[in-house]
Amino acid sequence: MLEIIGYFASALVGISLGLIGGGGSILTVPVLVYLFHVDAVLATSYSLFIVGTTSLVGAFPKFRQGLIDVRTALVFGIPSIAAVYLTRLLLVPAIPATVFTVGNLEVTKSIFMLLLFAVLMVAAAYSMIRKNGKAVSDVPKEARTYNYPLILLEGIIVGTLTGLVGAGGGFLIIPALVLLSNLPMKEAVGTSLLIIAAKSLIGFMGDIGHYELDWVLLLSVTLIAVIGIFIGNRMTRRFDGEKLKKGFGWFVLLTGVYIIVKEIWFK
Repeated sequence: MLEIIGYFASALVGISLGLIGGGGSILTVPVLVYLFHVDAVLATSYSLFIVGTTSLVGAFPKFRQGLIDVRTALVFGIPSIAAVYLTRLLLVPAIPATVFTVGNLEVTKSIFMLLLFAVLMVAAAYSMIRKNGKAVSDVPKEARTYNYPLILLEGIIVGTLTGLVGAGGGFLIIPALVLLSNLPMKEAVGTSLLIIAAKSLIGFMGDIGHYELDWVLLLSVTLIAVIGIFIGNRMTRRFDGEKLKKGFGWFVLLTGVYIIVKEIWFK
């Protein structure tokens, strides 16, 4: 029964990516850990493949519609890709089996990764729930300015977080593209999908050889998430994206709080 629920939740990952350009990837690790009983560290690796493949499929129609700014994707994506690859290759394997101990609570590597992920979920939920400021007006491509130092720094930060917790980071990438590259929202969503796809899949390559992978489970969940992104793309024509984003944000917030409570008090 838990696995059946897990497959439905996998579709939700893709639907969210199709509807609002992000958010769904933040659910992938909890789905794998609590519904498919995958170890937390291994789940971050699986998440990179699932999120990367799903985002890549979702990026194709955006590219055909002219909603991907390749120049911005390269400027933001290259440092992000380098950061996520090095994080998976060097940093994650270097985390000790027991990170620290507080009283009777032993924070193992798996618990540490889940708690870090839960904190990121709460931050993602806040970004989806809060009211947006004034919309950024569309700026013609020839008139756009790029804050290169901040774009590069943001790319490194997002790449490192992606490498640690296996989330795509769309909730961080999209605002950065709008504010630092003056991209219209629809173009920012499309460009974000391409960046997420590239850095997640290359980050996953840094894991090859470190873990024994269950390819049947991995490909099954990925296929369902890919189907979900097509459903999400169709649903964008019928539903208010902002209302859906806020509702999904509350769901992510509750999930993040649940993980923190469970791992600290009920482990």
